[in-house]
Amino acid sequence: MTEQRVRAQRHLVPHFTPGAAWRSDSLPIFERADGCYLYDTEGNEWLDGLAGLFCVNIGHGRTDLAEVAADQMGRLAYATNWGNAHPPSIEAASMIADLAPGDLSEVFFVSSGSEAVESALKFARNYHLSRGDEGRYKVIARNWAYHGTTLGALAVTGIPRLRDPFLPMLWDGVRHVPNTRQCTSPPGTPVADLSCVRAIEEAILAEGPETVAVVIAEPVQNGGGALVPPDGYWQELRRICDRHGVLLVADEVICSFGRFGYWFASERMGVVPDMITFAKGVTSAYQPLGGVAIRGELVEAVHDSPMGAYVHGSTFGGHPVATAVAVANMSAMRDEGLMEHVLANEAGMAESLAKLADAHPCVKEVRGTGFFYAIDLCADRESGRDLSPTQEAGLRGGVLGGFVREQRMTIRPDDRGYTGLAISPPLIADGTVVEDLVDRTDRVLERTVAWLAENA
Repeated sequence: MTEQRVRAQRHLVPHFTPGAAWRSDSLPIFERADGCYLYDTEGNEWLDGLAGLFCVNIGHGRTDLAEVAADQMGRLAYATNWGNAHPPSIEAASMIADLAPGDLSEVFFVSSGSEAVESALKFARNYHLSRGDEGRYKVIARNWAYHGTTLGALAVTGIPRLRDPFLPMLWDGVRHVPNTRQCTSPPGTPVADLSCVRAIEEAILAEGPETVAVVIAEPVQNGGGALVPPDGYWQELRRICDRHGVLLVADEVICSFGRFGYWFASERMGVVPDMITFAKGVTSAYQPLGGVAIRGELVEAVHDSPMGAYVHGSTFGGHPVATAVAVANMSAMRDEGLMEHVLANEAGMAESLAKLADAHPCVKEVRGTGFFYAIDLCADRESGRDLSPTQEAGLRGGVLGGFVREQRMTIRPDDRGYTGLAISPPLIADGTVVEDLVDRTDRVLERTVAWLAENA
């Protein structure tokens, strides 16, 4: 075992990693990266099939972004947005406002996606108070949705494994409703009558519309496995929220900045929400940055009210280096045509992954769009046999992760509402990279089929 691995395991506390996996002698330590590939300290090349964590949209190794960061550090390393401003934050906010749909013209910066969700929740409460709606504080969210790890965002998150340990610490104003995959309506049902749509309005009515502040949802939900909504779903959410005076928040921490071929997935869905949360791809993870894009009239209502201010802030929100990198990243994505690249190549990626499904009986379904997919596993697709409890526990307990590591790639074994694989490469991935990704995934599925045959 290398000295670095020993020191990592002795001193570094991992994120969302079981102790057994962290203590493994094969724990990879990545020291450099380029394009769509990572390189560990032992000289092995790994394919980054998850774009870091859905965030390295422009790919690894961009020296132009590094140079911008260094230049900004030399000019102004730090200043706040508390009662003043600085050029990088002004430019970044202006660019995001220009790219956002409709009248989402104001941007509040923080440092992460969880903080972005917290900020949207707090702004909603602040806005309703400014209008005298003191009773509005509740949130409607969806089952299996992931909205973050800080306590406010965790309360909104709908993943039991992440929520349950902290339930005594979570506020009780959140109601979870079925997501689009949990819809029970028969095919052909009008979108307004779908059970997963009706459930949202029914929850608002059950709680009392005068108590509900926000409906929050991801345009394409990550938890549950790349859940693409039916056509018209988001228009119905907009209609329901407008009817009851509720703010609509699109959580685009993953979905924005090109993952679905648009700067914001809300544009692809054809809707203008009241707020959009973002992070990850805004800097392609070259710096920590997140935020909320807000409809201008909502911010004006707060500023013009007796409250006079949005009562929220953070030390590093709108950091000069992070916002300078965001400007450079967005400019490069625009100039290099990454939105067009995703739209031109999404069908090819979907077709390649569909062929994997045809070739392996352990694949129940491939879901997704853009550069964002999930492979849902079963025991045998032809017979309709789901994974047994033993098979599910084994795959989730490290078997599937072992198969992925054997192929030296970073696609994600997933257990949030399904058992399978999450795939989401950098947006620069071309046909050669996609072919490599599919070939490695093919071998993972081969190993999975063999393991299932031996472990009924």
